[in-house]
Amino acid sequence: MLETSARLLRLLSLLQSRRDWTGAQLAEGLGVTTRTVRKDVSRLRELGYPVEAEVGVAGGYRLGRGGSLPPLLLDDDEAVAVAVGLRTAAGAGVAGLEDASVRALMKLQQVLPARLRHRTRAFDAALQTPARGALVDPEVLTLLAGACRDREVVRFHYESHEGRTTRRRAEPYRLVGHQHRWYLVGWDLDRDDWRTFRVDRLRPRTPTGPRFAPRPTPPDDEIARRVERAAGEAMWRFRARVVVHAPAAHVRARMPIEVDVEELGEDRCAFTPGSDDPTSLALWLGFLGADLEVESEPLQDALRTLADRLARAAGH
Repeated sequence: MLETSARLLRLLSLLQSRRDWTGAQLAEGLGVTTRTVRKDVSRLRELGYPVEAEVGVAGGYRLGRGGSLPPLLLDDDEAVAVAVGLRTAAGAGVAGLEDASVRALMKLQQVLPARLRHRTRAFDAALQTPARGALVDPEVLTLLAGACRDREVVRFHYESHEGRTTRRRAEPYRLVGHQHRWYLVGWDLDRDDWRTFRVDRLRPRTPTGPRFAPRPTPPDDEIARRVERAAGEAMWRFRARVVVHAPAAHVRARMPIEVDVEELGEDRCAFTPGSDDPTSLALWLGFLGADLEVESEPLQDALRTLADRLARAAGH
């Protein structure tokens, strides 16, 4: 009996860890036959867990959302309290709890009945929670976390640091909490490269897109550097779009930190560098050794001032 109970808990954990499982995959993970898997699934259903099954070659099992809360040793009020607490921690970026909060919230909302989900949203609307970072809608976090888990393309509107909004499509791989903000690391399908997106500037379009085959992901230390760079850029006081009459590789090689460069042609590219003030940025742009077009009046003024100063130093 203990062996069966332990196996049922293991089966439930597997069903919660990702969206779809075949009977053969579950049997291998549990070390039993597919016949035993079918019996254990029936036992979970008798206990109230909404395990869905599809027959056929592409069939399998998934944990669905039922009409009542499965027996998690929580009554309705307790389940709402846990959900609200997790949503608050996830949305406000509580240090040290961000990732765990999103994972737990995703598991809970997967089986939370509609009436209780409505109650948690009502609490969200009524409560004003102080936060040190940018507030993020927990619904957006759980949607992105599910897309990362299930390898589903996400489509969204994204607002840049300058306030421009673009439509984006990405293969999501990782949600990272850093300095009280959330970042999505994914493969940008339109730019054919890895990108880091601030989640509070992201408005997803539902439903999520088709599934994708996983790509080789960057090492953890590279992902951490990307997120730190994105966080650093967000703290710059001044940014400006600059068109450079040189290849994108030329700009990447000469900038002191890694930057995102948009290729506009074989010998023309654009990027949006940042600094604490226009004068500092003008100095760095001088290191590029290429003709420039700048789309910022403060930066143009700083370049003129710098040019006049250098001309006087040269005796002109």
